[in-house]
Amino acid sequence: MKKILLIATNNINKLKEIKEILRNIPFQIKSLTEVGFKDKITETGKSYHENARYKAQFVGKKTGLLTLAEDSGLEIDFLNGKPGIYSARYSAGSDRERINKVLKQLERIPEGKRSARFVCVAALFNPQTNKTIFFEGESKGFITDKPLGKSGFGYDPIFFNFDLEKTNAQVSLEEKNRVSHRTRALLKANKFLINIQNL
Repeated sequence: MKKILLIATNNINKLKEIKEILRNIPFQIKSLTEVGFKDKITETGKSYHENARYKAQFVGKKTGLLTLAEDSGLEIDFLNGKPGIYSARYSAGSDRERINKVLKQLERIPEGKRSARFVCVAALFNPQTNKTIFFEGESKGFITDKPLGKSGFGYDPIFFNFDLEKTNAQVSLEEKNRVSHRTRALLKANKFLINIQNL
């Protein structure tokens, strides 16, 4: 029977992406719901690394399972790196409301000054050894002046990805997963998990 890798997120869309990216690892991937984990996970860190580590260790220590958590965000140069680690809570309400806030802040700003990047830091915590290992990924692009596409989630409709030459929301999940910041971090984790004896 395969060992379990627990994914420390309650975001259904994010979980779907992670499962797709890690589909070839020699582990049975489980969600928090599947293992009955109901504790609230707060993000109080001042960096992606701090948030990812906290989530992985908080869940891993309580469940005793190998746990993967990630923290990611959109960094916009004109906004001095905001929303950054606060991307998911940059504005109360829906993804659309957060998108509208960003577009309002960039109103009349030319394309050349709308450069941005998605950043992801994944943390893998082993409660048996108390070790945490980090994996990082990034994708570059710029913020469009209006939402384009209907796929993805979060800021995907306004992030024009240089690798895709489209917004993240204008392509399929499979296309996005080939080049996303999360993929780049998790492919490093994937390679590591295939050789898990190192952990």
